[in-house]
Amino acid sequence: FCGECLQPCLQVPSPLCPLCRMPFDPKKVEKASSVEKQLSSYKAPCRGCSKKVTLAKMRSHVSSCAKVQEQMANCPKFVPVVPTSQPIPSNIPNRSTFVCPYCGARNLDQQELVKHCMENHRNDPNRVVCPVCSAMPWGDPSYKSANFLQHLLHRHKFSYDTFVDYNIDEEAALQAALALSLSEN
Repeated sequence: FCGECLQPCLQVPSPLCPLCRMPFDPKKVEKASSVEKQLSSYKAPCRGCSKKVTLAKMRSHVSSCAKVQEQMANCPKFVPVVPTSQPIPSNIPNRSTFVCPYCGARNLDQQELVKHCMENHRNDPNRVVCPVCSAMPWGDPSYKSANFLQHLLHRHKFSYDTFVDYNIDEEAALQAALALSLSEN
């Protein structure tokens, strides 16, 4: 990982790998000299001025490039909607915080749930229902995972809210993904 991506992981008391979410020792982080060498030797055009810049210096260049700044100034700005006096619907399921299926610890977001289970239940052999999966429209609230910790580490590295439209069914989501994939190539 580049330093900028890894840095937020180092700001917490018990750092977790950004990829697998396993705890790691920040003292054992090593620079990948081969990757640094590649970043320093490959050049790519700036998306604003088209000047060829090494990848190692691209972020710095883009942040000071007048053409990029001009493009960003022309982007539509987000304007919040006026607050409503209507009540928040109570039938929307909570898909942002979860209860630990082992001990009942509450109000854990996905990342906290992974960390909590890795720290407190690493050797618990009990089969449990994944609270993240069971909160999803397609989730089976009775399915017990044979290896819940591995399931968490492999299936819940990201928040579903970023990638999922809960209002469409699985077939429609598959068709939309295929259409988008074909349009990008």
